[in-house]
Amino acid sequence: MNKRNQPRCVLTPGNSASNILVMPRPRHAAHIEFTMRKFAFLFCSLFLPLPAAAQSVDDILAKYLSVRGGLERIKAVQSERVTGTISFGPGEEGPFVVERARPMKMHMELVLNGQPLIRVYDGKSAGWVYNPFMPNPAVQSMTDADLRNIFDEADFDGPFVDYKSKGNHIELVGKDEVEEKPAYKLKLTNRNGEVSYFFFDASTFSLLKCQGNRQMDGKDIPWVTFFHDYREVAGLHYPFQIQYAEPGTENSHTITADKIEINVPISEARFAKPNPPPPPPPPATPTPAETPKPN
Repeated sequence: MNKRNQPRCVLTPGNSASNILVMPRPRHAAHIEFTMRKFAFLFCSLFLPLPAAAQSVDDILAKYLSVRGGLERIKAVQSERVTGTISFGPGEEGPFVVERARPMKMHMELVLNGQPLIRVYDGKSAGWVYNPFMPNPAVQSMTDADLRNIFDEADFDGPFVDYKSKGNHIELVGKDEVEEKPAYKLKLTNRNGEVSYFFFDASTFSLLKCQGNRQMDGKDIPWVTFFHDYREVAGLHYPFQIQYAEPGTENSHTITADKIEINVPISEARFAKPNPPPPPPPPATPTPAETPKPN
């Protein structure tokens, strides 16, 4: 799968998970791994700025810092843990946990059909992925492409805090309408040249939506994410429900956070190479019935 131009604020799989997870198909396994790559960024994107009435990017970001409680409070977050459920449809869901700590440490775990999918970065230079739905599952080192993009996943300040020093370019490109609400539209081009659009409610200034394109099998696949159910946690606002879809396909899912914890102790072992449980044993071969002996 081509890893360029993948959305940095949402997850993905598709197809019928209830059937596919029993007998994994490569396409679904790739979608699950794609989901894991963006899991953390879902929650770092929760720190996106809330635009003011001003029409310049710098004014919008300055207002964001004020509304969110200031840059000092945001940067005072040393660790966070998000737990909840991801659902691909009725009967196709599982629990997840995302843990991050400064600087750049990350542990993501998602359980589907009783099998853990794990993604870890040590905050320095090494990362690992475990996907039990791939052929011959084993803990694999992150690819060079993964490591190039890991900054977006592990940076829980989000792409708009100190955006210039991170190599991000931001433009205010006008207004649009999201779920019948007028919204400001920001265009973000990151240091890898990937483009995403973020839409903010023009009245409440909360983040409503982000969208972009990713490449798969040489094709551009559009994606869109909607943010709902905002709640306050330690003075910061998070959407507790995130809905993702790829228009024109069956690929969609909903992430529901049950709990978000700030500045919690997280063991360093969580950011080391994971040791997933061994695969389940194959089903026992039934013992053939004994043939009765003739009298």
